[in-house]
Amino acid sequence: MKKLFSLVACLVFFIGFSQTKEQDSLTIQLAFQNSDTTKIKTSLLLVKVLYRDQEYDKALKYISQTEKLSQKLNYQDGIAEMTYYKALIYALKDDYINARDNYLKAKELFIQLQDTLNIAKVNNSIGLNEIKRGNYNVGLQYSLLALKEFEKRNLKKELRSAYECLANAYYSINNIQKATEYYVKTLDMERQINNNEGSIEVLKKLAELYSLQKEYRKSIDYYEKVLKMTSVENDSLRSEILPKLGGEYLQFNDYDKALEYLVEGLKLNRSLDNRHGILVSLNNLGNLNLQRNFLKYAEIQLLEAKDIASDIDAKNEQLKNYRLLKSLDSTNKRFDRAFVWQREYYQLQNELTKKEALTLIEPEEPILIDNLSINNRNEDTETVNMDPDAAKTQKEFDRLRLIFYGLLGAVAILSTFLILIYLKRNSRLQYTRELEEKNKRIEIQNEAILEQTKHLEDINKVKDKLFSIVSHDLKDSLTSIKGFIDLLKDGSLTQEEFKTLIPELSENANNASLLLFNLLNWSKSQMQSLEPSPSLFDLQEVFADKINLLEQKLEKKGIILRDKTLRDFVYADKSMVEIIIQNLLTNAIKFSKKGDTITIANQISNGKSIISISDTGVGISKENQQKLFKNSSFTTVGTQNEKGTGLGLTICKELVDLNHGKIWVESDLNVGTTFYVELPKSNPQNQS
Repeated sequence: MKKLFSLVACLVFFIGFSQTKEQDSLTIQLAFQNSDTTKIKTSLLLVKVLYRDQEYDKALKYISQTEKLSQKLNYQDGIAEMTYYKALIYALKDDYINARDNYLKAKELFIQLQDTLNIAKVNNSIGLNEIKRGNYNVGLQYSLLALKEFEKRNLKKELRSAYECLANAYYSINNIQKATEYYVKTLDMERQINNNEGSIEVLKKLAELYSLQKEYRKSIDYYEKVLKMTSVENDSLRSEILPKLGGEYLQFNDYDKALEYLVEGLKLNRSLDNRHGILVSLNNLGNLNLQRNFLKYAEIQLLEAKDIASDIDAKNEQLKNYRLLKSLDSTNKRFDRAFVWQREYYQLQNELTKKEALTLIEPEEPILIDNLSINNRNEDTETVNMDPDAAKTQKEFDRLRLIFYGLLGAVAILSTFLILIYLKRNSRLQYTRELEEKNKRIEIQNEAILEQTKHLEDINKVKDKLFSIVSHDLKDSLTSIKGFIDLLKDGSLTQEEFKTLIPELSENANNASLLLFNLLNWSKSQMQSLEPSPSLFDLQEVFADKINLLEQKLEKKGIILRDKTLRDFVYADKSMVEIIIQNLLTNAIKFSKKGDTITIANQISNGKSIISISDTGVGISKENQQKLFKNSSFTTVGTQNEKGTGLGLTICKELVDLNHGKIWVESDLNVGTTFYVELPKSNPQNQS
């Protein structure tokens, strides 16, 4: 009857709570077994299944019942196994004290049973538990003890666990080479047991370690292996890997690859709202744009990264961000801000160094016991009756003890004296450091003043040369116009002569007007008062206006104009673009001969509008190409001895820069010249 009742109760329990066939089978077996060692072994199998299925509370109930039965039968194997699994469950529940206590009890029992394999398993579990709590040196000792037994038996799963435990510990105490060695062994074990997820985690760790060792090619290989093993739908893992992979390509100055991975990583992390991933992407993109001299984009990205790093308290990325901001402001010659970032960088670096030093200092642990022996911990001490000779020995001992205390006091006084000297030395070093920082600030300020002085001297030289050229050219044009007016006033011109001189007079007036126009715009830009007012407008309309204005010059020199312009809208200051196109067209006419061809065109490339003005004229030498667009009055005469101020291209360069564009030239002597201008098609500030 009792057995029938037990069977019914077991079936009810099975129907209501069992989750797997294996659990069901073992539960039924337990119901029919007698209370002997066989039942303990079956219960142990059930505990292992429940532990595997993460049903820890249920497992603890069976452990408690089985422990009682094992103690009743004095079955030491059962007590040891149940104590070990109890420790494993407490460790998973983050109950460190109970976990460590049960681990040590289980170890003592396995030592008594001379079970070397289970001793190794317990050592490895203790190692994992200590490393998890940050006691890396202690954890290393236990795991190394376990490793020998696992390697001797070639137990793959246990070896994987031990290797990973050792790798994590060495990584945490900054022993990079040892960590790499054990992660490579862990990866080999993961592959042998076909654990794909475990292999991915180890590959990530190895990529990070090789990056720390500046072996960037190996780091790239491991990151790319992770991507190959990761499905396209796994956005979480891809968002973590892509920014890091882009950063590794950046170390090789492979900007195209780096940009591809970083942009994809940034988009993915923004869609997932993964702020740490966004931070890593922005820091690496800022570094990329800093290296490519796209300073405005770099500044936007690095400042956003700074805010995120501060919000999520990502110290290592924040340290990298401070270093990049310092480089950016140094490049922009904002030395006061660069000094601030440098100070923040060193303060944070010192803070992290102190924390790392505290982490690495571990209390010394007693030497671990051997696997097959245990020292007696509680030895009874016996009191020995002392004879007269022993009394003399005691007096001698007391005398030596007094000498020891005296020496101890002397050492304490000497230590105090040394500490005072050390504190005074530290104070002096602090004062010296502060003095050095002040000197650095003064040096940075002096460099800025010297640079500004040189800039002013260069401007003054340009101004002197400019006035010399302008006065000469204006004098020629105005003298010609004045002579023409005098002839009109004296009535010395006939109607036919009047008509023939009108084009020349118009040309002189246009030259004087253009000269003054360029001079005015150049002076405004030098005073930094020229501000663009951008809007969307059609480039083709601007070209049409400028062709009409310069048509007479083209006909006079016998130059053929080919208009290949298309309707295309750009986002820029229209009046500034008109000045740019007029200057470039005037230059093309100036350096073309009769029968030469000027071709104007525009196209779209990478979301930008590209303007080209080509001529088949005299061309420009490589040496003279280096002098173009500079803040100087470099000029040469045209094919009909036309003169210039040398300001036209300087103004073009400054106006293009103000409109977030680019200008460059391609030319060969006696073949021709092409000037290119790149302008945005939308507001650059709205682009990420």
